[in-house]
Amino acid sequence: MRKIAIYGKGGIGKSTTTQNTVAALAEMGKNLIVVGCDPKADSTRLLLHGLAQKTVLDTLRNEGDDLELDDIVKTGFKDVRCVESGGPEPGVGCAGRGIITSINLLEQLGAFDAQYNLDYCFYDVLGDVVCGGFAMPIRDGKAQEIYIVCSGEMMAMYAANNICKGIRKFAESGTVRLGGLICNSRKTAREDELVMALAEKLGTQMIYFVPRDNVVQRAEINKKTVIDFDPENKQADEYRNLAKAIENNQNFVIPKPLEMPELEKLLMDFGLAN
Repeated sequence: MRKIAIYGKGGIGKSTTTQNTVAALAEMGKNLIVVGCDPKADSTRLLLHGLAQKTVLDTLRNEGDDLELDDIVKTGFKDVRCVESGGPEPGVGCAGRGIITSINLLEQLGAFDAQYNLDYCFYDVLGDVVCGGFAMPIRDGKAQEIYIVCSGEMMAMYAANNICKGIRKFAESGTVRLGGLICNSRKTAREDELVMALAEKLGTQMIYFVPRDNVVQRAEINKKTVIDFDPENKQADEYRNLAKAIENNQNFVIPKPLEMPELEKLLMDFGLAN
């Protein structure tokens, strides 16, 4: 089973990208589980057609520790297994600790056991890795491949670089590696060139450029992935190609994060400061 974590700046489109990629892999006949590591519990919404997924932490709070796997795992599009870790009550507790609790419980209940014949486990992780809880998928070896969703915007690139610092820290003593950057386009100037240049400096690749298309928003309003909502649409093929790029990827590295002046110089070199 390939264990993949998707990181990136908040609001960059991690959950949308993850769910569409997972849908494409499921369409290819792969068996998958998606673990949402975000208190908003929106990492599986499109795969479940908007079903209000009962989170692991809510279930623990309401029903206690005596749980069955079916209490927290739901089946979505093309039999993708879906889990949402959830989080504490707003303003109380640490969401990162919720991720730790959830993943440990899933392991105890056998969610990743051989009987499910899983090809992939995807962790969709909130924001940055400055919090140890959100770093758990890479810190404790739960994920082996990391993909960072970014764009040509400065803060998205800053977050990608910062995430690479976390990956490097844990890669030095473990097996986690960076598989590449996924550019989720915002249609900024020279966006593909800029993200490719950042990837090169980090020692990795831009594994795929996902163009911006309003069909993604239309699909989300209808509580579906593009693959599910409009499978003949050209954007569905973009996600299929991204899935194939991940499926065939063999370029896994320990990244080389940039210092802030070097990152700013990269932006200046592309004329984005004018």
